[in-house]
Amino acid sequence: MIKKLIINGSFILALLAFVSCSKNQDNTITNIIIGTHSNNELKIQIDVTTNEEVQVYAEYWSDKDGIKNKITSPVSKTGHSHSLVLCNIIPETSYSYQLVTVQNKEKVTSKVYTFKSRQLPEWLQKQFKANCPKPELLPQNFKKGFMLLAKRETPGVAYIVDYKGNLRWYHTVEGTGFKVTHFTKEQSIIAILGKNDEPTSYGTEILEINLQGDTLTHIKKGQGDFKQVIHHEIIKKSANEIVTITVDQKIMDLTSIGGKKNDTINGDGILILDKKGKQLWKWSVFDDLDPMKDKNLLKNKKDWTHANSLNYDKDGNFLLSFYNNGQIWKIDAKTGKALWKLGKGGNMKMSDDSNFSQAHAAHINTEGSLLFFDNGVDKKQSSVFALKVNEKEKSVTLDFHIKLPKDIYNDRMGSAYRIDKENILVCCSKRHITVLTNKKGVLIWALESEIPPYRVEFIPEENMKPFLLN
Repeated sequence: MIKKLIINGSFILALLAFVSCSKNQDNTITNIIIGTHSNNELKIQIDVTTNEEVQVYAEYWSDKDGIKNKITSPVSKTGHSHSLVLCNIIPETSYSYQLVTVQNKEKVTSKVYTFKSRQLPEWLQKQFKANCPKPELLPQNFKKGFMLLAKRETPGVAYIVDYKGNLRWYHTVEGTGFKVTHFTKEQSIIAILGKNDEPTSYGTEILEINLQGDTLTHIKKGQGDFKQVIHHEIIKKSANEIVTITVDQKIMDLTSIGGKKNDTINGDGILILDKKGKQLWKWSVFDDLDPMKDKNLLKNKKDWTHANSLNYDKDGNFLLSFYNNGQIWKIDAKTGKALWKLGKGGNMKMSDDSNFSQAHAAHINTEGSLLFFDNGVDKKQSSVFALKVNEKEKSVTLDFHIKLPKDIYNDRMGSAYRIDKENILVCCSKRHITVLTNKKGVLIWALESEIPPYRVEFIPEENMKPFLLN
């Protein structure tokens, strides 16, 4: 519920009614309170009380755009009390809105009310700066779409920005940071949360929120079968299945190589949980690899393989990338068997032009190629690879390779996602920069951010409706 504060406080907004109100004024509405939702300046909450059991929704528009460009909120459940959340709010902008009640399929529209949104808090201003040296090359779907990125330090912030660098949506968490975020098919954001003293992309909480900022799932380590630290990836297999990478530990006698009798090796695993934290499936890298065959085990034991991305192939099996061994694996999602290993020391034959060093955000793009960001540590130059994988012949050939400018070389983290057939959105985390490049390596657009995002995902506008629109 909205906190009751005085006019010069932070949350209650001025509520005004136009004299020239609608002829279809709804007499079932007895009370309206308007303010921010969860103290968020880009989400407006309207609490409505009705004297009959009805459904309610709001139609709202900025005065600048006019009623022809009105946006419709989700519809409330039937009852007497209704909370509506309006998204797509622009700071310091005047808005008008009407409330529509629905009873027995009959709709009645209220008079017109107004409010004005306030400016963003100072700590959220000037977080992003966009630069577009070649505006004529900007794809239309990119101009219409949005980008998701996050702040990993506490207080954590998940941001959605447009191509102009405008902050269009945000969500904050106290006491933890957004270590990893992912936009789901259910129009939610699922994330790994972790404290400042936990490593960069590691955490002990899973949070899923919708675009109205409401919590859908929140599981903490220790609940149910969630026993391990998780890291680097959080995705969904279905509405009730959460998939992540775990820190999988194995105790071994390493005295033969100069270690301890009960030494700990930190490897990686895959864990699937339901939304209550019950384990549905589990896999460990120790099922496939023998640590004792690693000549550098004593040096690497604290972070032996360092998995850094997880995704599904078209056939439903897993794609898992590792930083330390420079490989991408395909893993059977039922048996856990490694079907192939691509990269240094792998079992796939690679063309000379398809060699990479460390992959991040490995996934299958819409053209069927294996697309990923290559840190390029070997050559001190980062790039984007798209590879054609022939599983029958156990071979890999190059689809395309985009070399990024050396001055944005990024040796850790990063991502690359297709915008369309010719353009790729690339995040160079440590450089605090995200660029849009075409296949020829021409930089079309860039976004500088105050925070170093682990990755930046592109979200088409159609996937955001009706919550965010351009």
